[in-house]
Amino acid sequence: MKPKKKKKLGIKGLKVGFNKVFGYFIEVTKSNLSLVPDTYIRKQTLANCERYVTEELKKVENEILGAEDKVVQLEYNAFCQIRDQIQKQITRVQKAASIVSTLDVLTSLAQVADDMNYVMPIVDNSGTLDIKDGRHPVIEKILPSGSFVENDTYLDKGEHRLAIITGPNMAGKSTYMRQVALITLMAQVGSFVPASYAKIGVVDKIFTRVGASDDLSMGQSTFMVEMMEVASILKEATSNSLVILDAIGRGTSTYDGLSIAWAVAEYIADKEKCGAKTLFATHYHELTSLEGTIEGIKNYSIAVREKGEDVIFLRKIVPGGTDESYGVHVAKLAGVPQVVTRRANEILKSLERKSILGSKAQEKENKKIAAGQLDLYNYKLAELAHELDKVDLNELTPIDALNTLVNMKEKIK
Repeated sequence: MKPKKKKKLGIKGLKVGFNKVFGYFIEVTKSNLSLVPDTYIRKQTLANCERYVTEELKKVENEILGAEDKVVQLEYNAFCQIRDQIQKQITRVQKAASIVSTLDVLTSLAQVADDMNYVMPIVDNSGTLDIKDGRHPVIEKILPSGSFVENDTYLDKGEHRLAIITGPNMAGKSTYMRQVALITLMAQVGSFVPASYAKIGVVDKIFTRVGASDDLSMGQSTFMVEMMEVASILKEATSNSLVILDAIGRGTSTYDGLSIAWAVAEYIADKEKCGAKTLFATHYHELTSLEGTIEGIKNYSIAVREKGEDVIFLRKIVPGGTDESYGVHVAKLAGVPQVVTRRANEILKSLERKSILGSKAQEKENKKIAAGQLDLYNYKLAELAHELDKVDLNELTPIDALNTLVNMKEKIK
């Protein structure tokens, strides 16, 4: 339209524009106002031009704007027709979607199994968990090919219900336990698993207590959250469950934590109370005395090789417990200043010399505790020793010292 108007009116600067307020308009510069026909209706005056509308332009505007509405309506009509056609075939569509989704899952699992050399597990109701050369399905894809250390696992409802796993930090205990849980889950959903052989007894639930988290907004510390999760596991786990426990009791004092971890292990191992298949990682080496005392508990540890002051983590699970955690070595690896780790080693050696926890006498005492034979006399001595340690002898008068001695003698009766 614009070229025709320009030619007819002789107005070279004539423009046709649009805005949301006025719609379409014809813009003429003020130098050409004398050429504007009387049929043009002035709409807006600007500094350098005037804007007009005509009946013809209004008609075109209505056609353009109406076309947009028609396009929207046509699209909606087409959508409604397609929707109605699909609705008539909804059963077929849902069935096809189910088949396609099932094929998608199975082909994905098959592709991964082929790429990563998985094996078909035997899934039954035996209650046995027997894995040969198990691998972590995620971590092995991150590491260079062939570098992941494979491990065996055996748990059942009899003599191997609860495995106490000791060993260094950073050596692979958490990875090992999580891979067992993942392999069990994968087998039960119908997937091949990362192992050379796997016999997976069906489990009703998989419980895990790993890592550290808190809920400070609700007034719950990391230890409180840990204890709540442990409480839930002890209430819900059955003899058909798989339980993964990592460092129970580490959020409180040594003896509190050891006592809680000990009692939890005893409870889970008891067939009458729970009897769940359990992997129990801990740095409380005293718990290794439970093997041979409580039926169903076996000791395992992470193999290491010492080379001078260095420690090589072999990441292999082997039978038997250990009394080493190599925490100071891990601190070195983390970049803790050498002056701190050197002093930590000095303190550690001093504490180890003084400690009786690793002595044969303590091992004998641990077995008594495990068997429920608490030596009350030794318990009283420990309590009195703790009380005596708080007494400042330099501040005692002779009569105070005599009274303190009398009180202690009364307590030991």
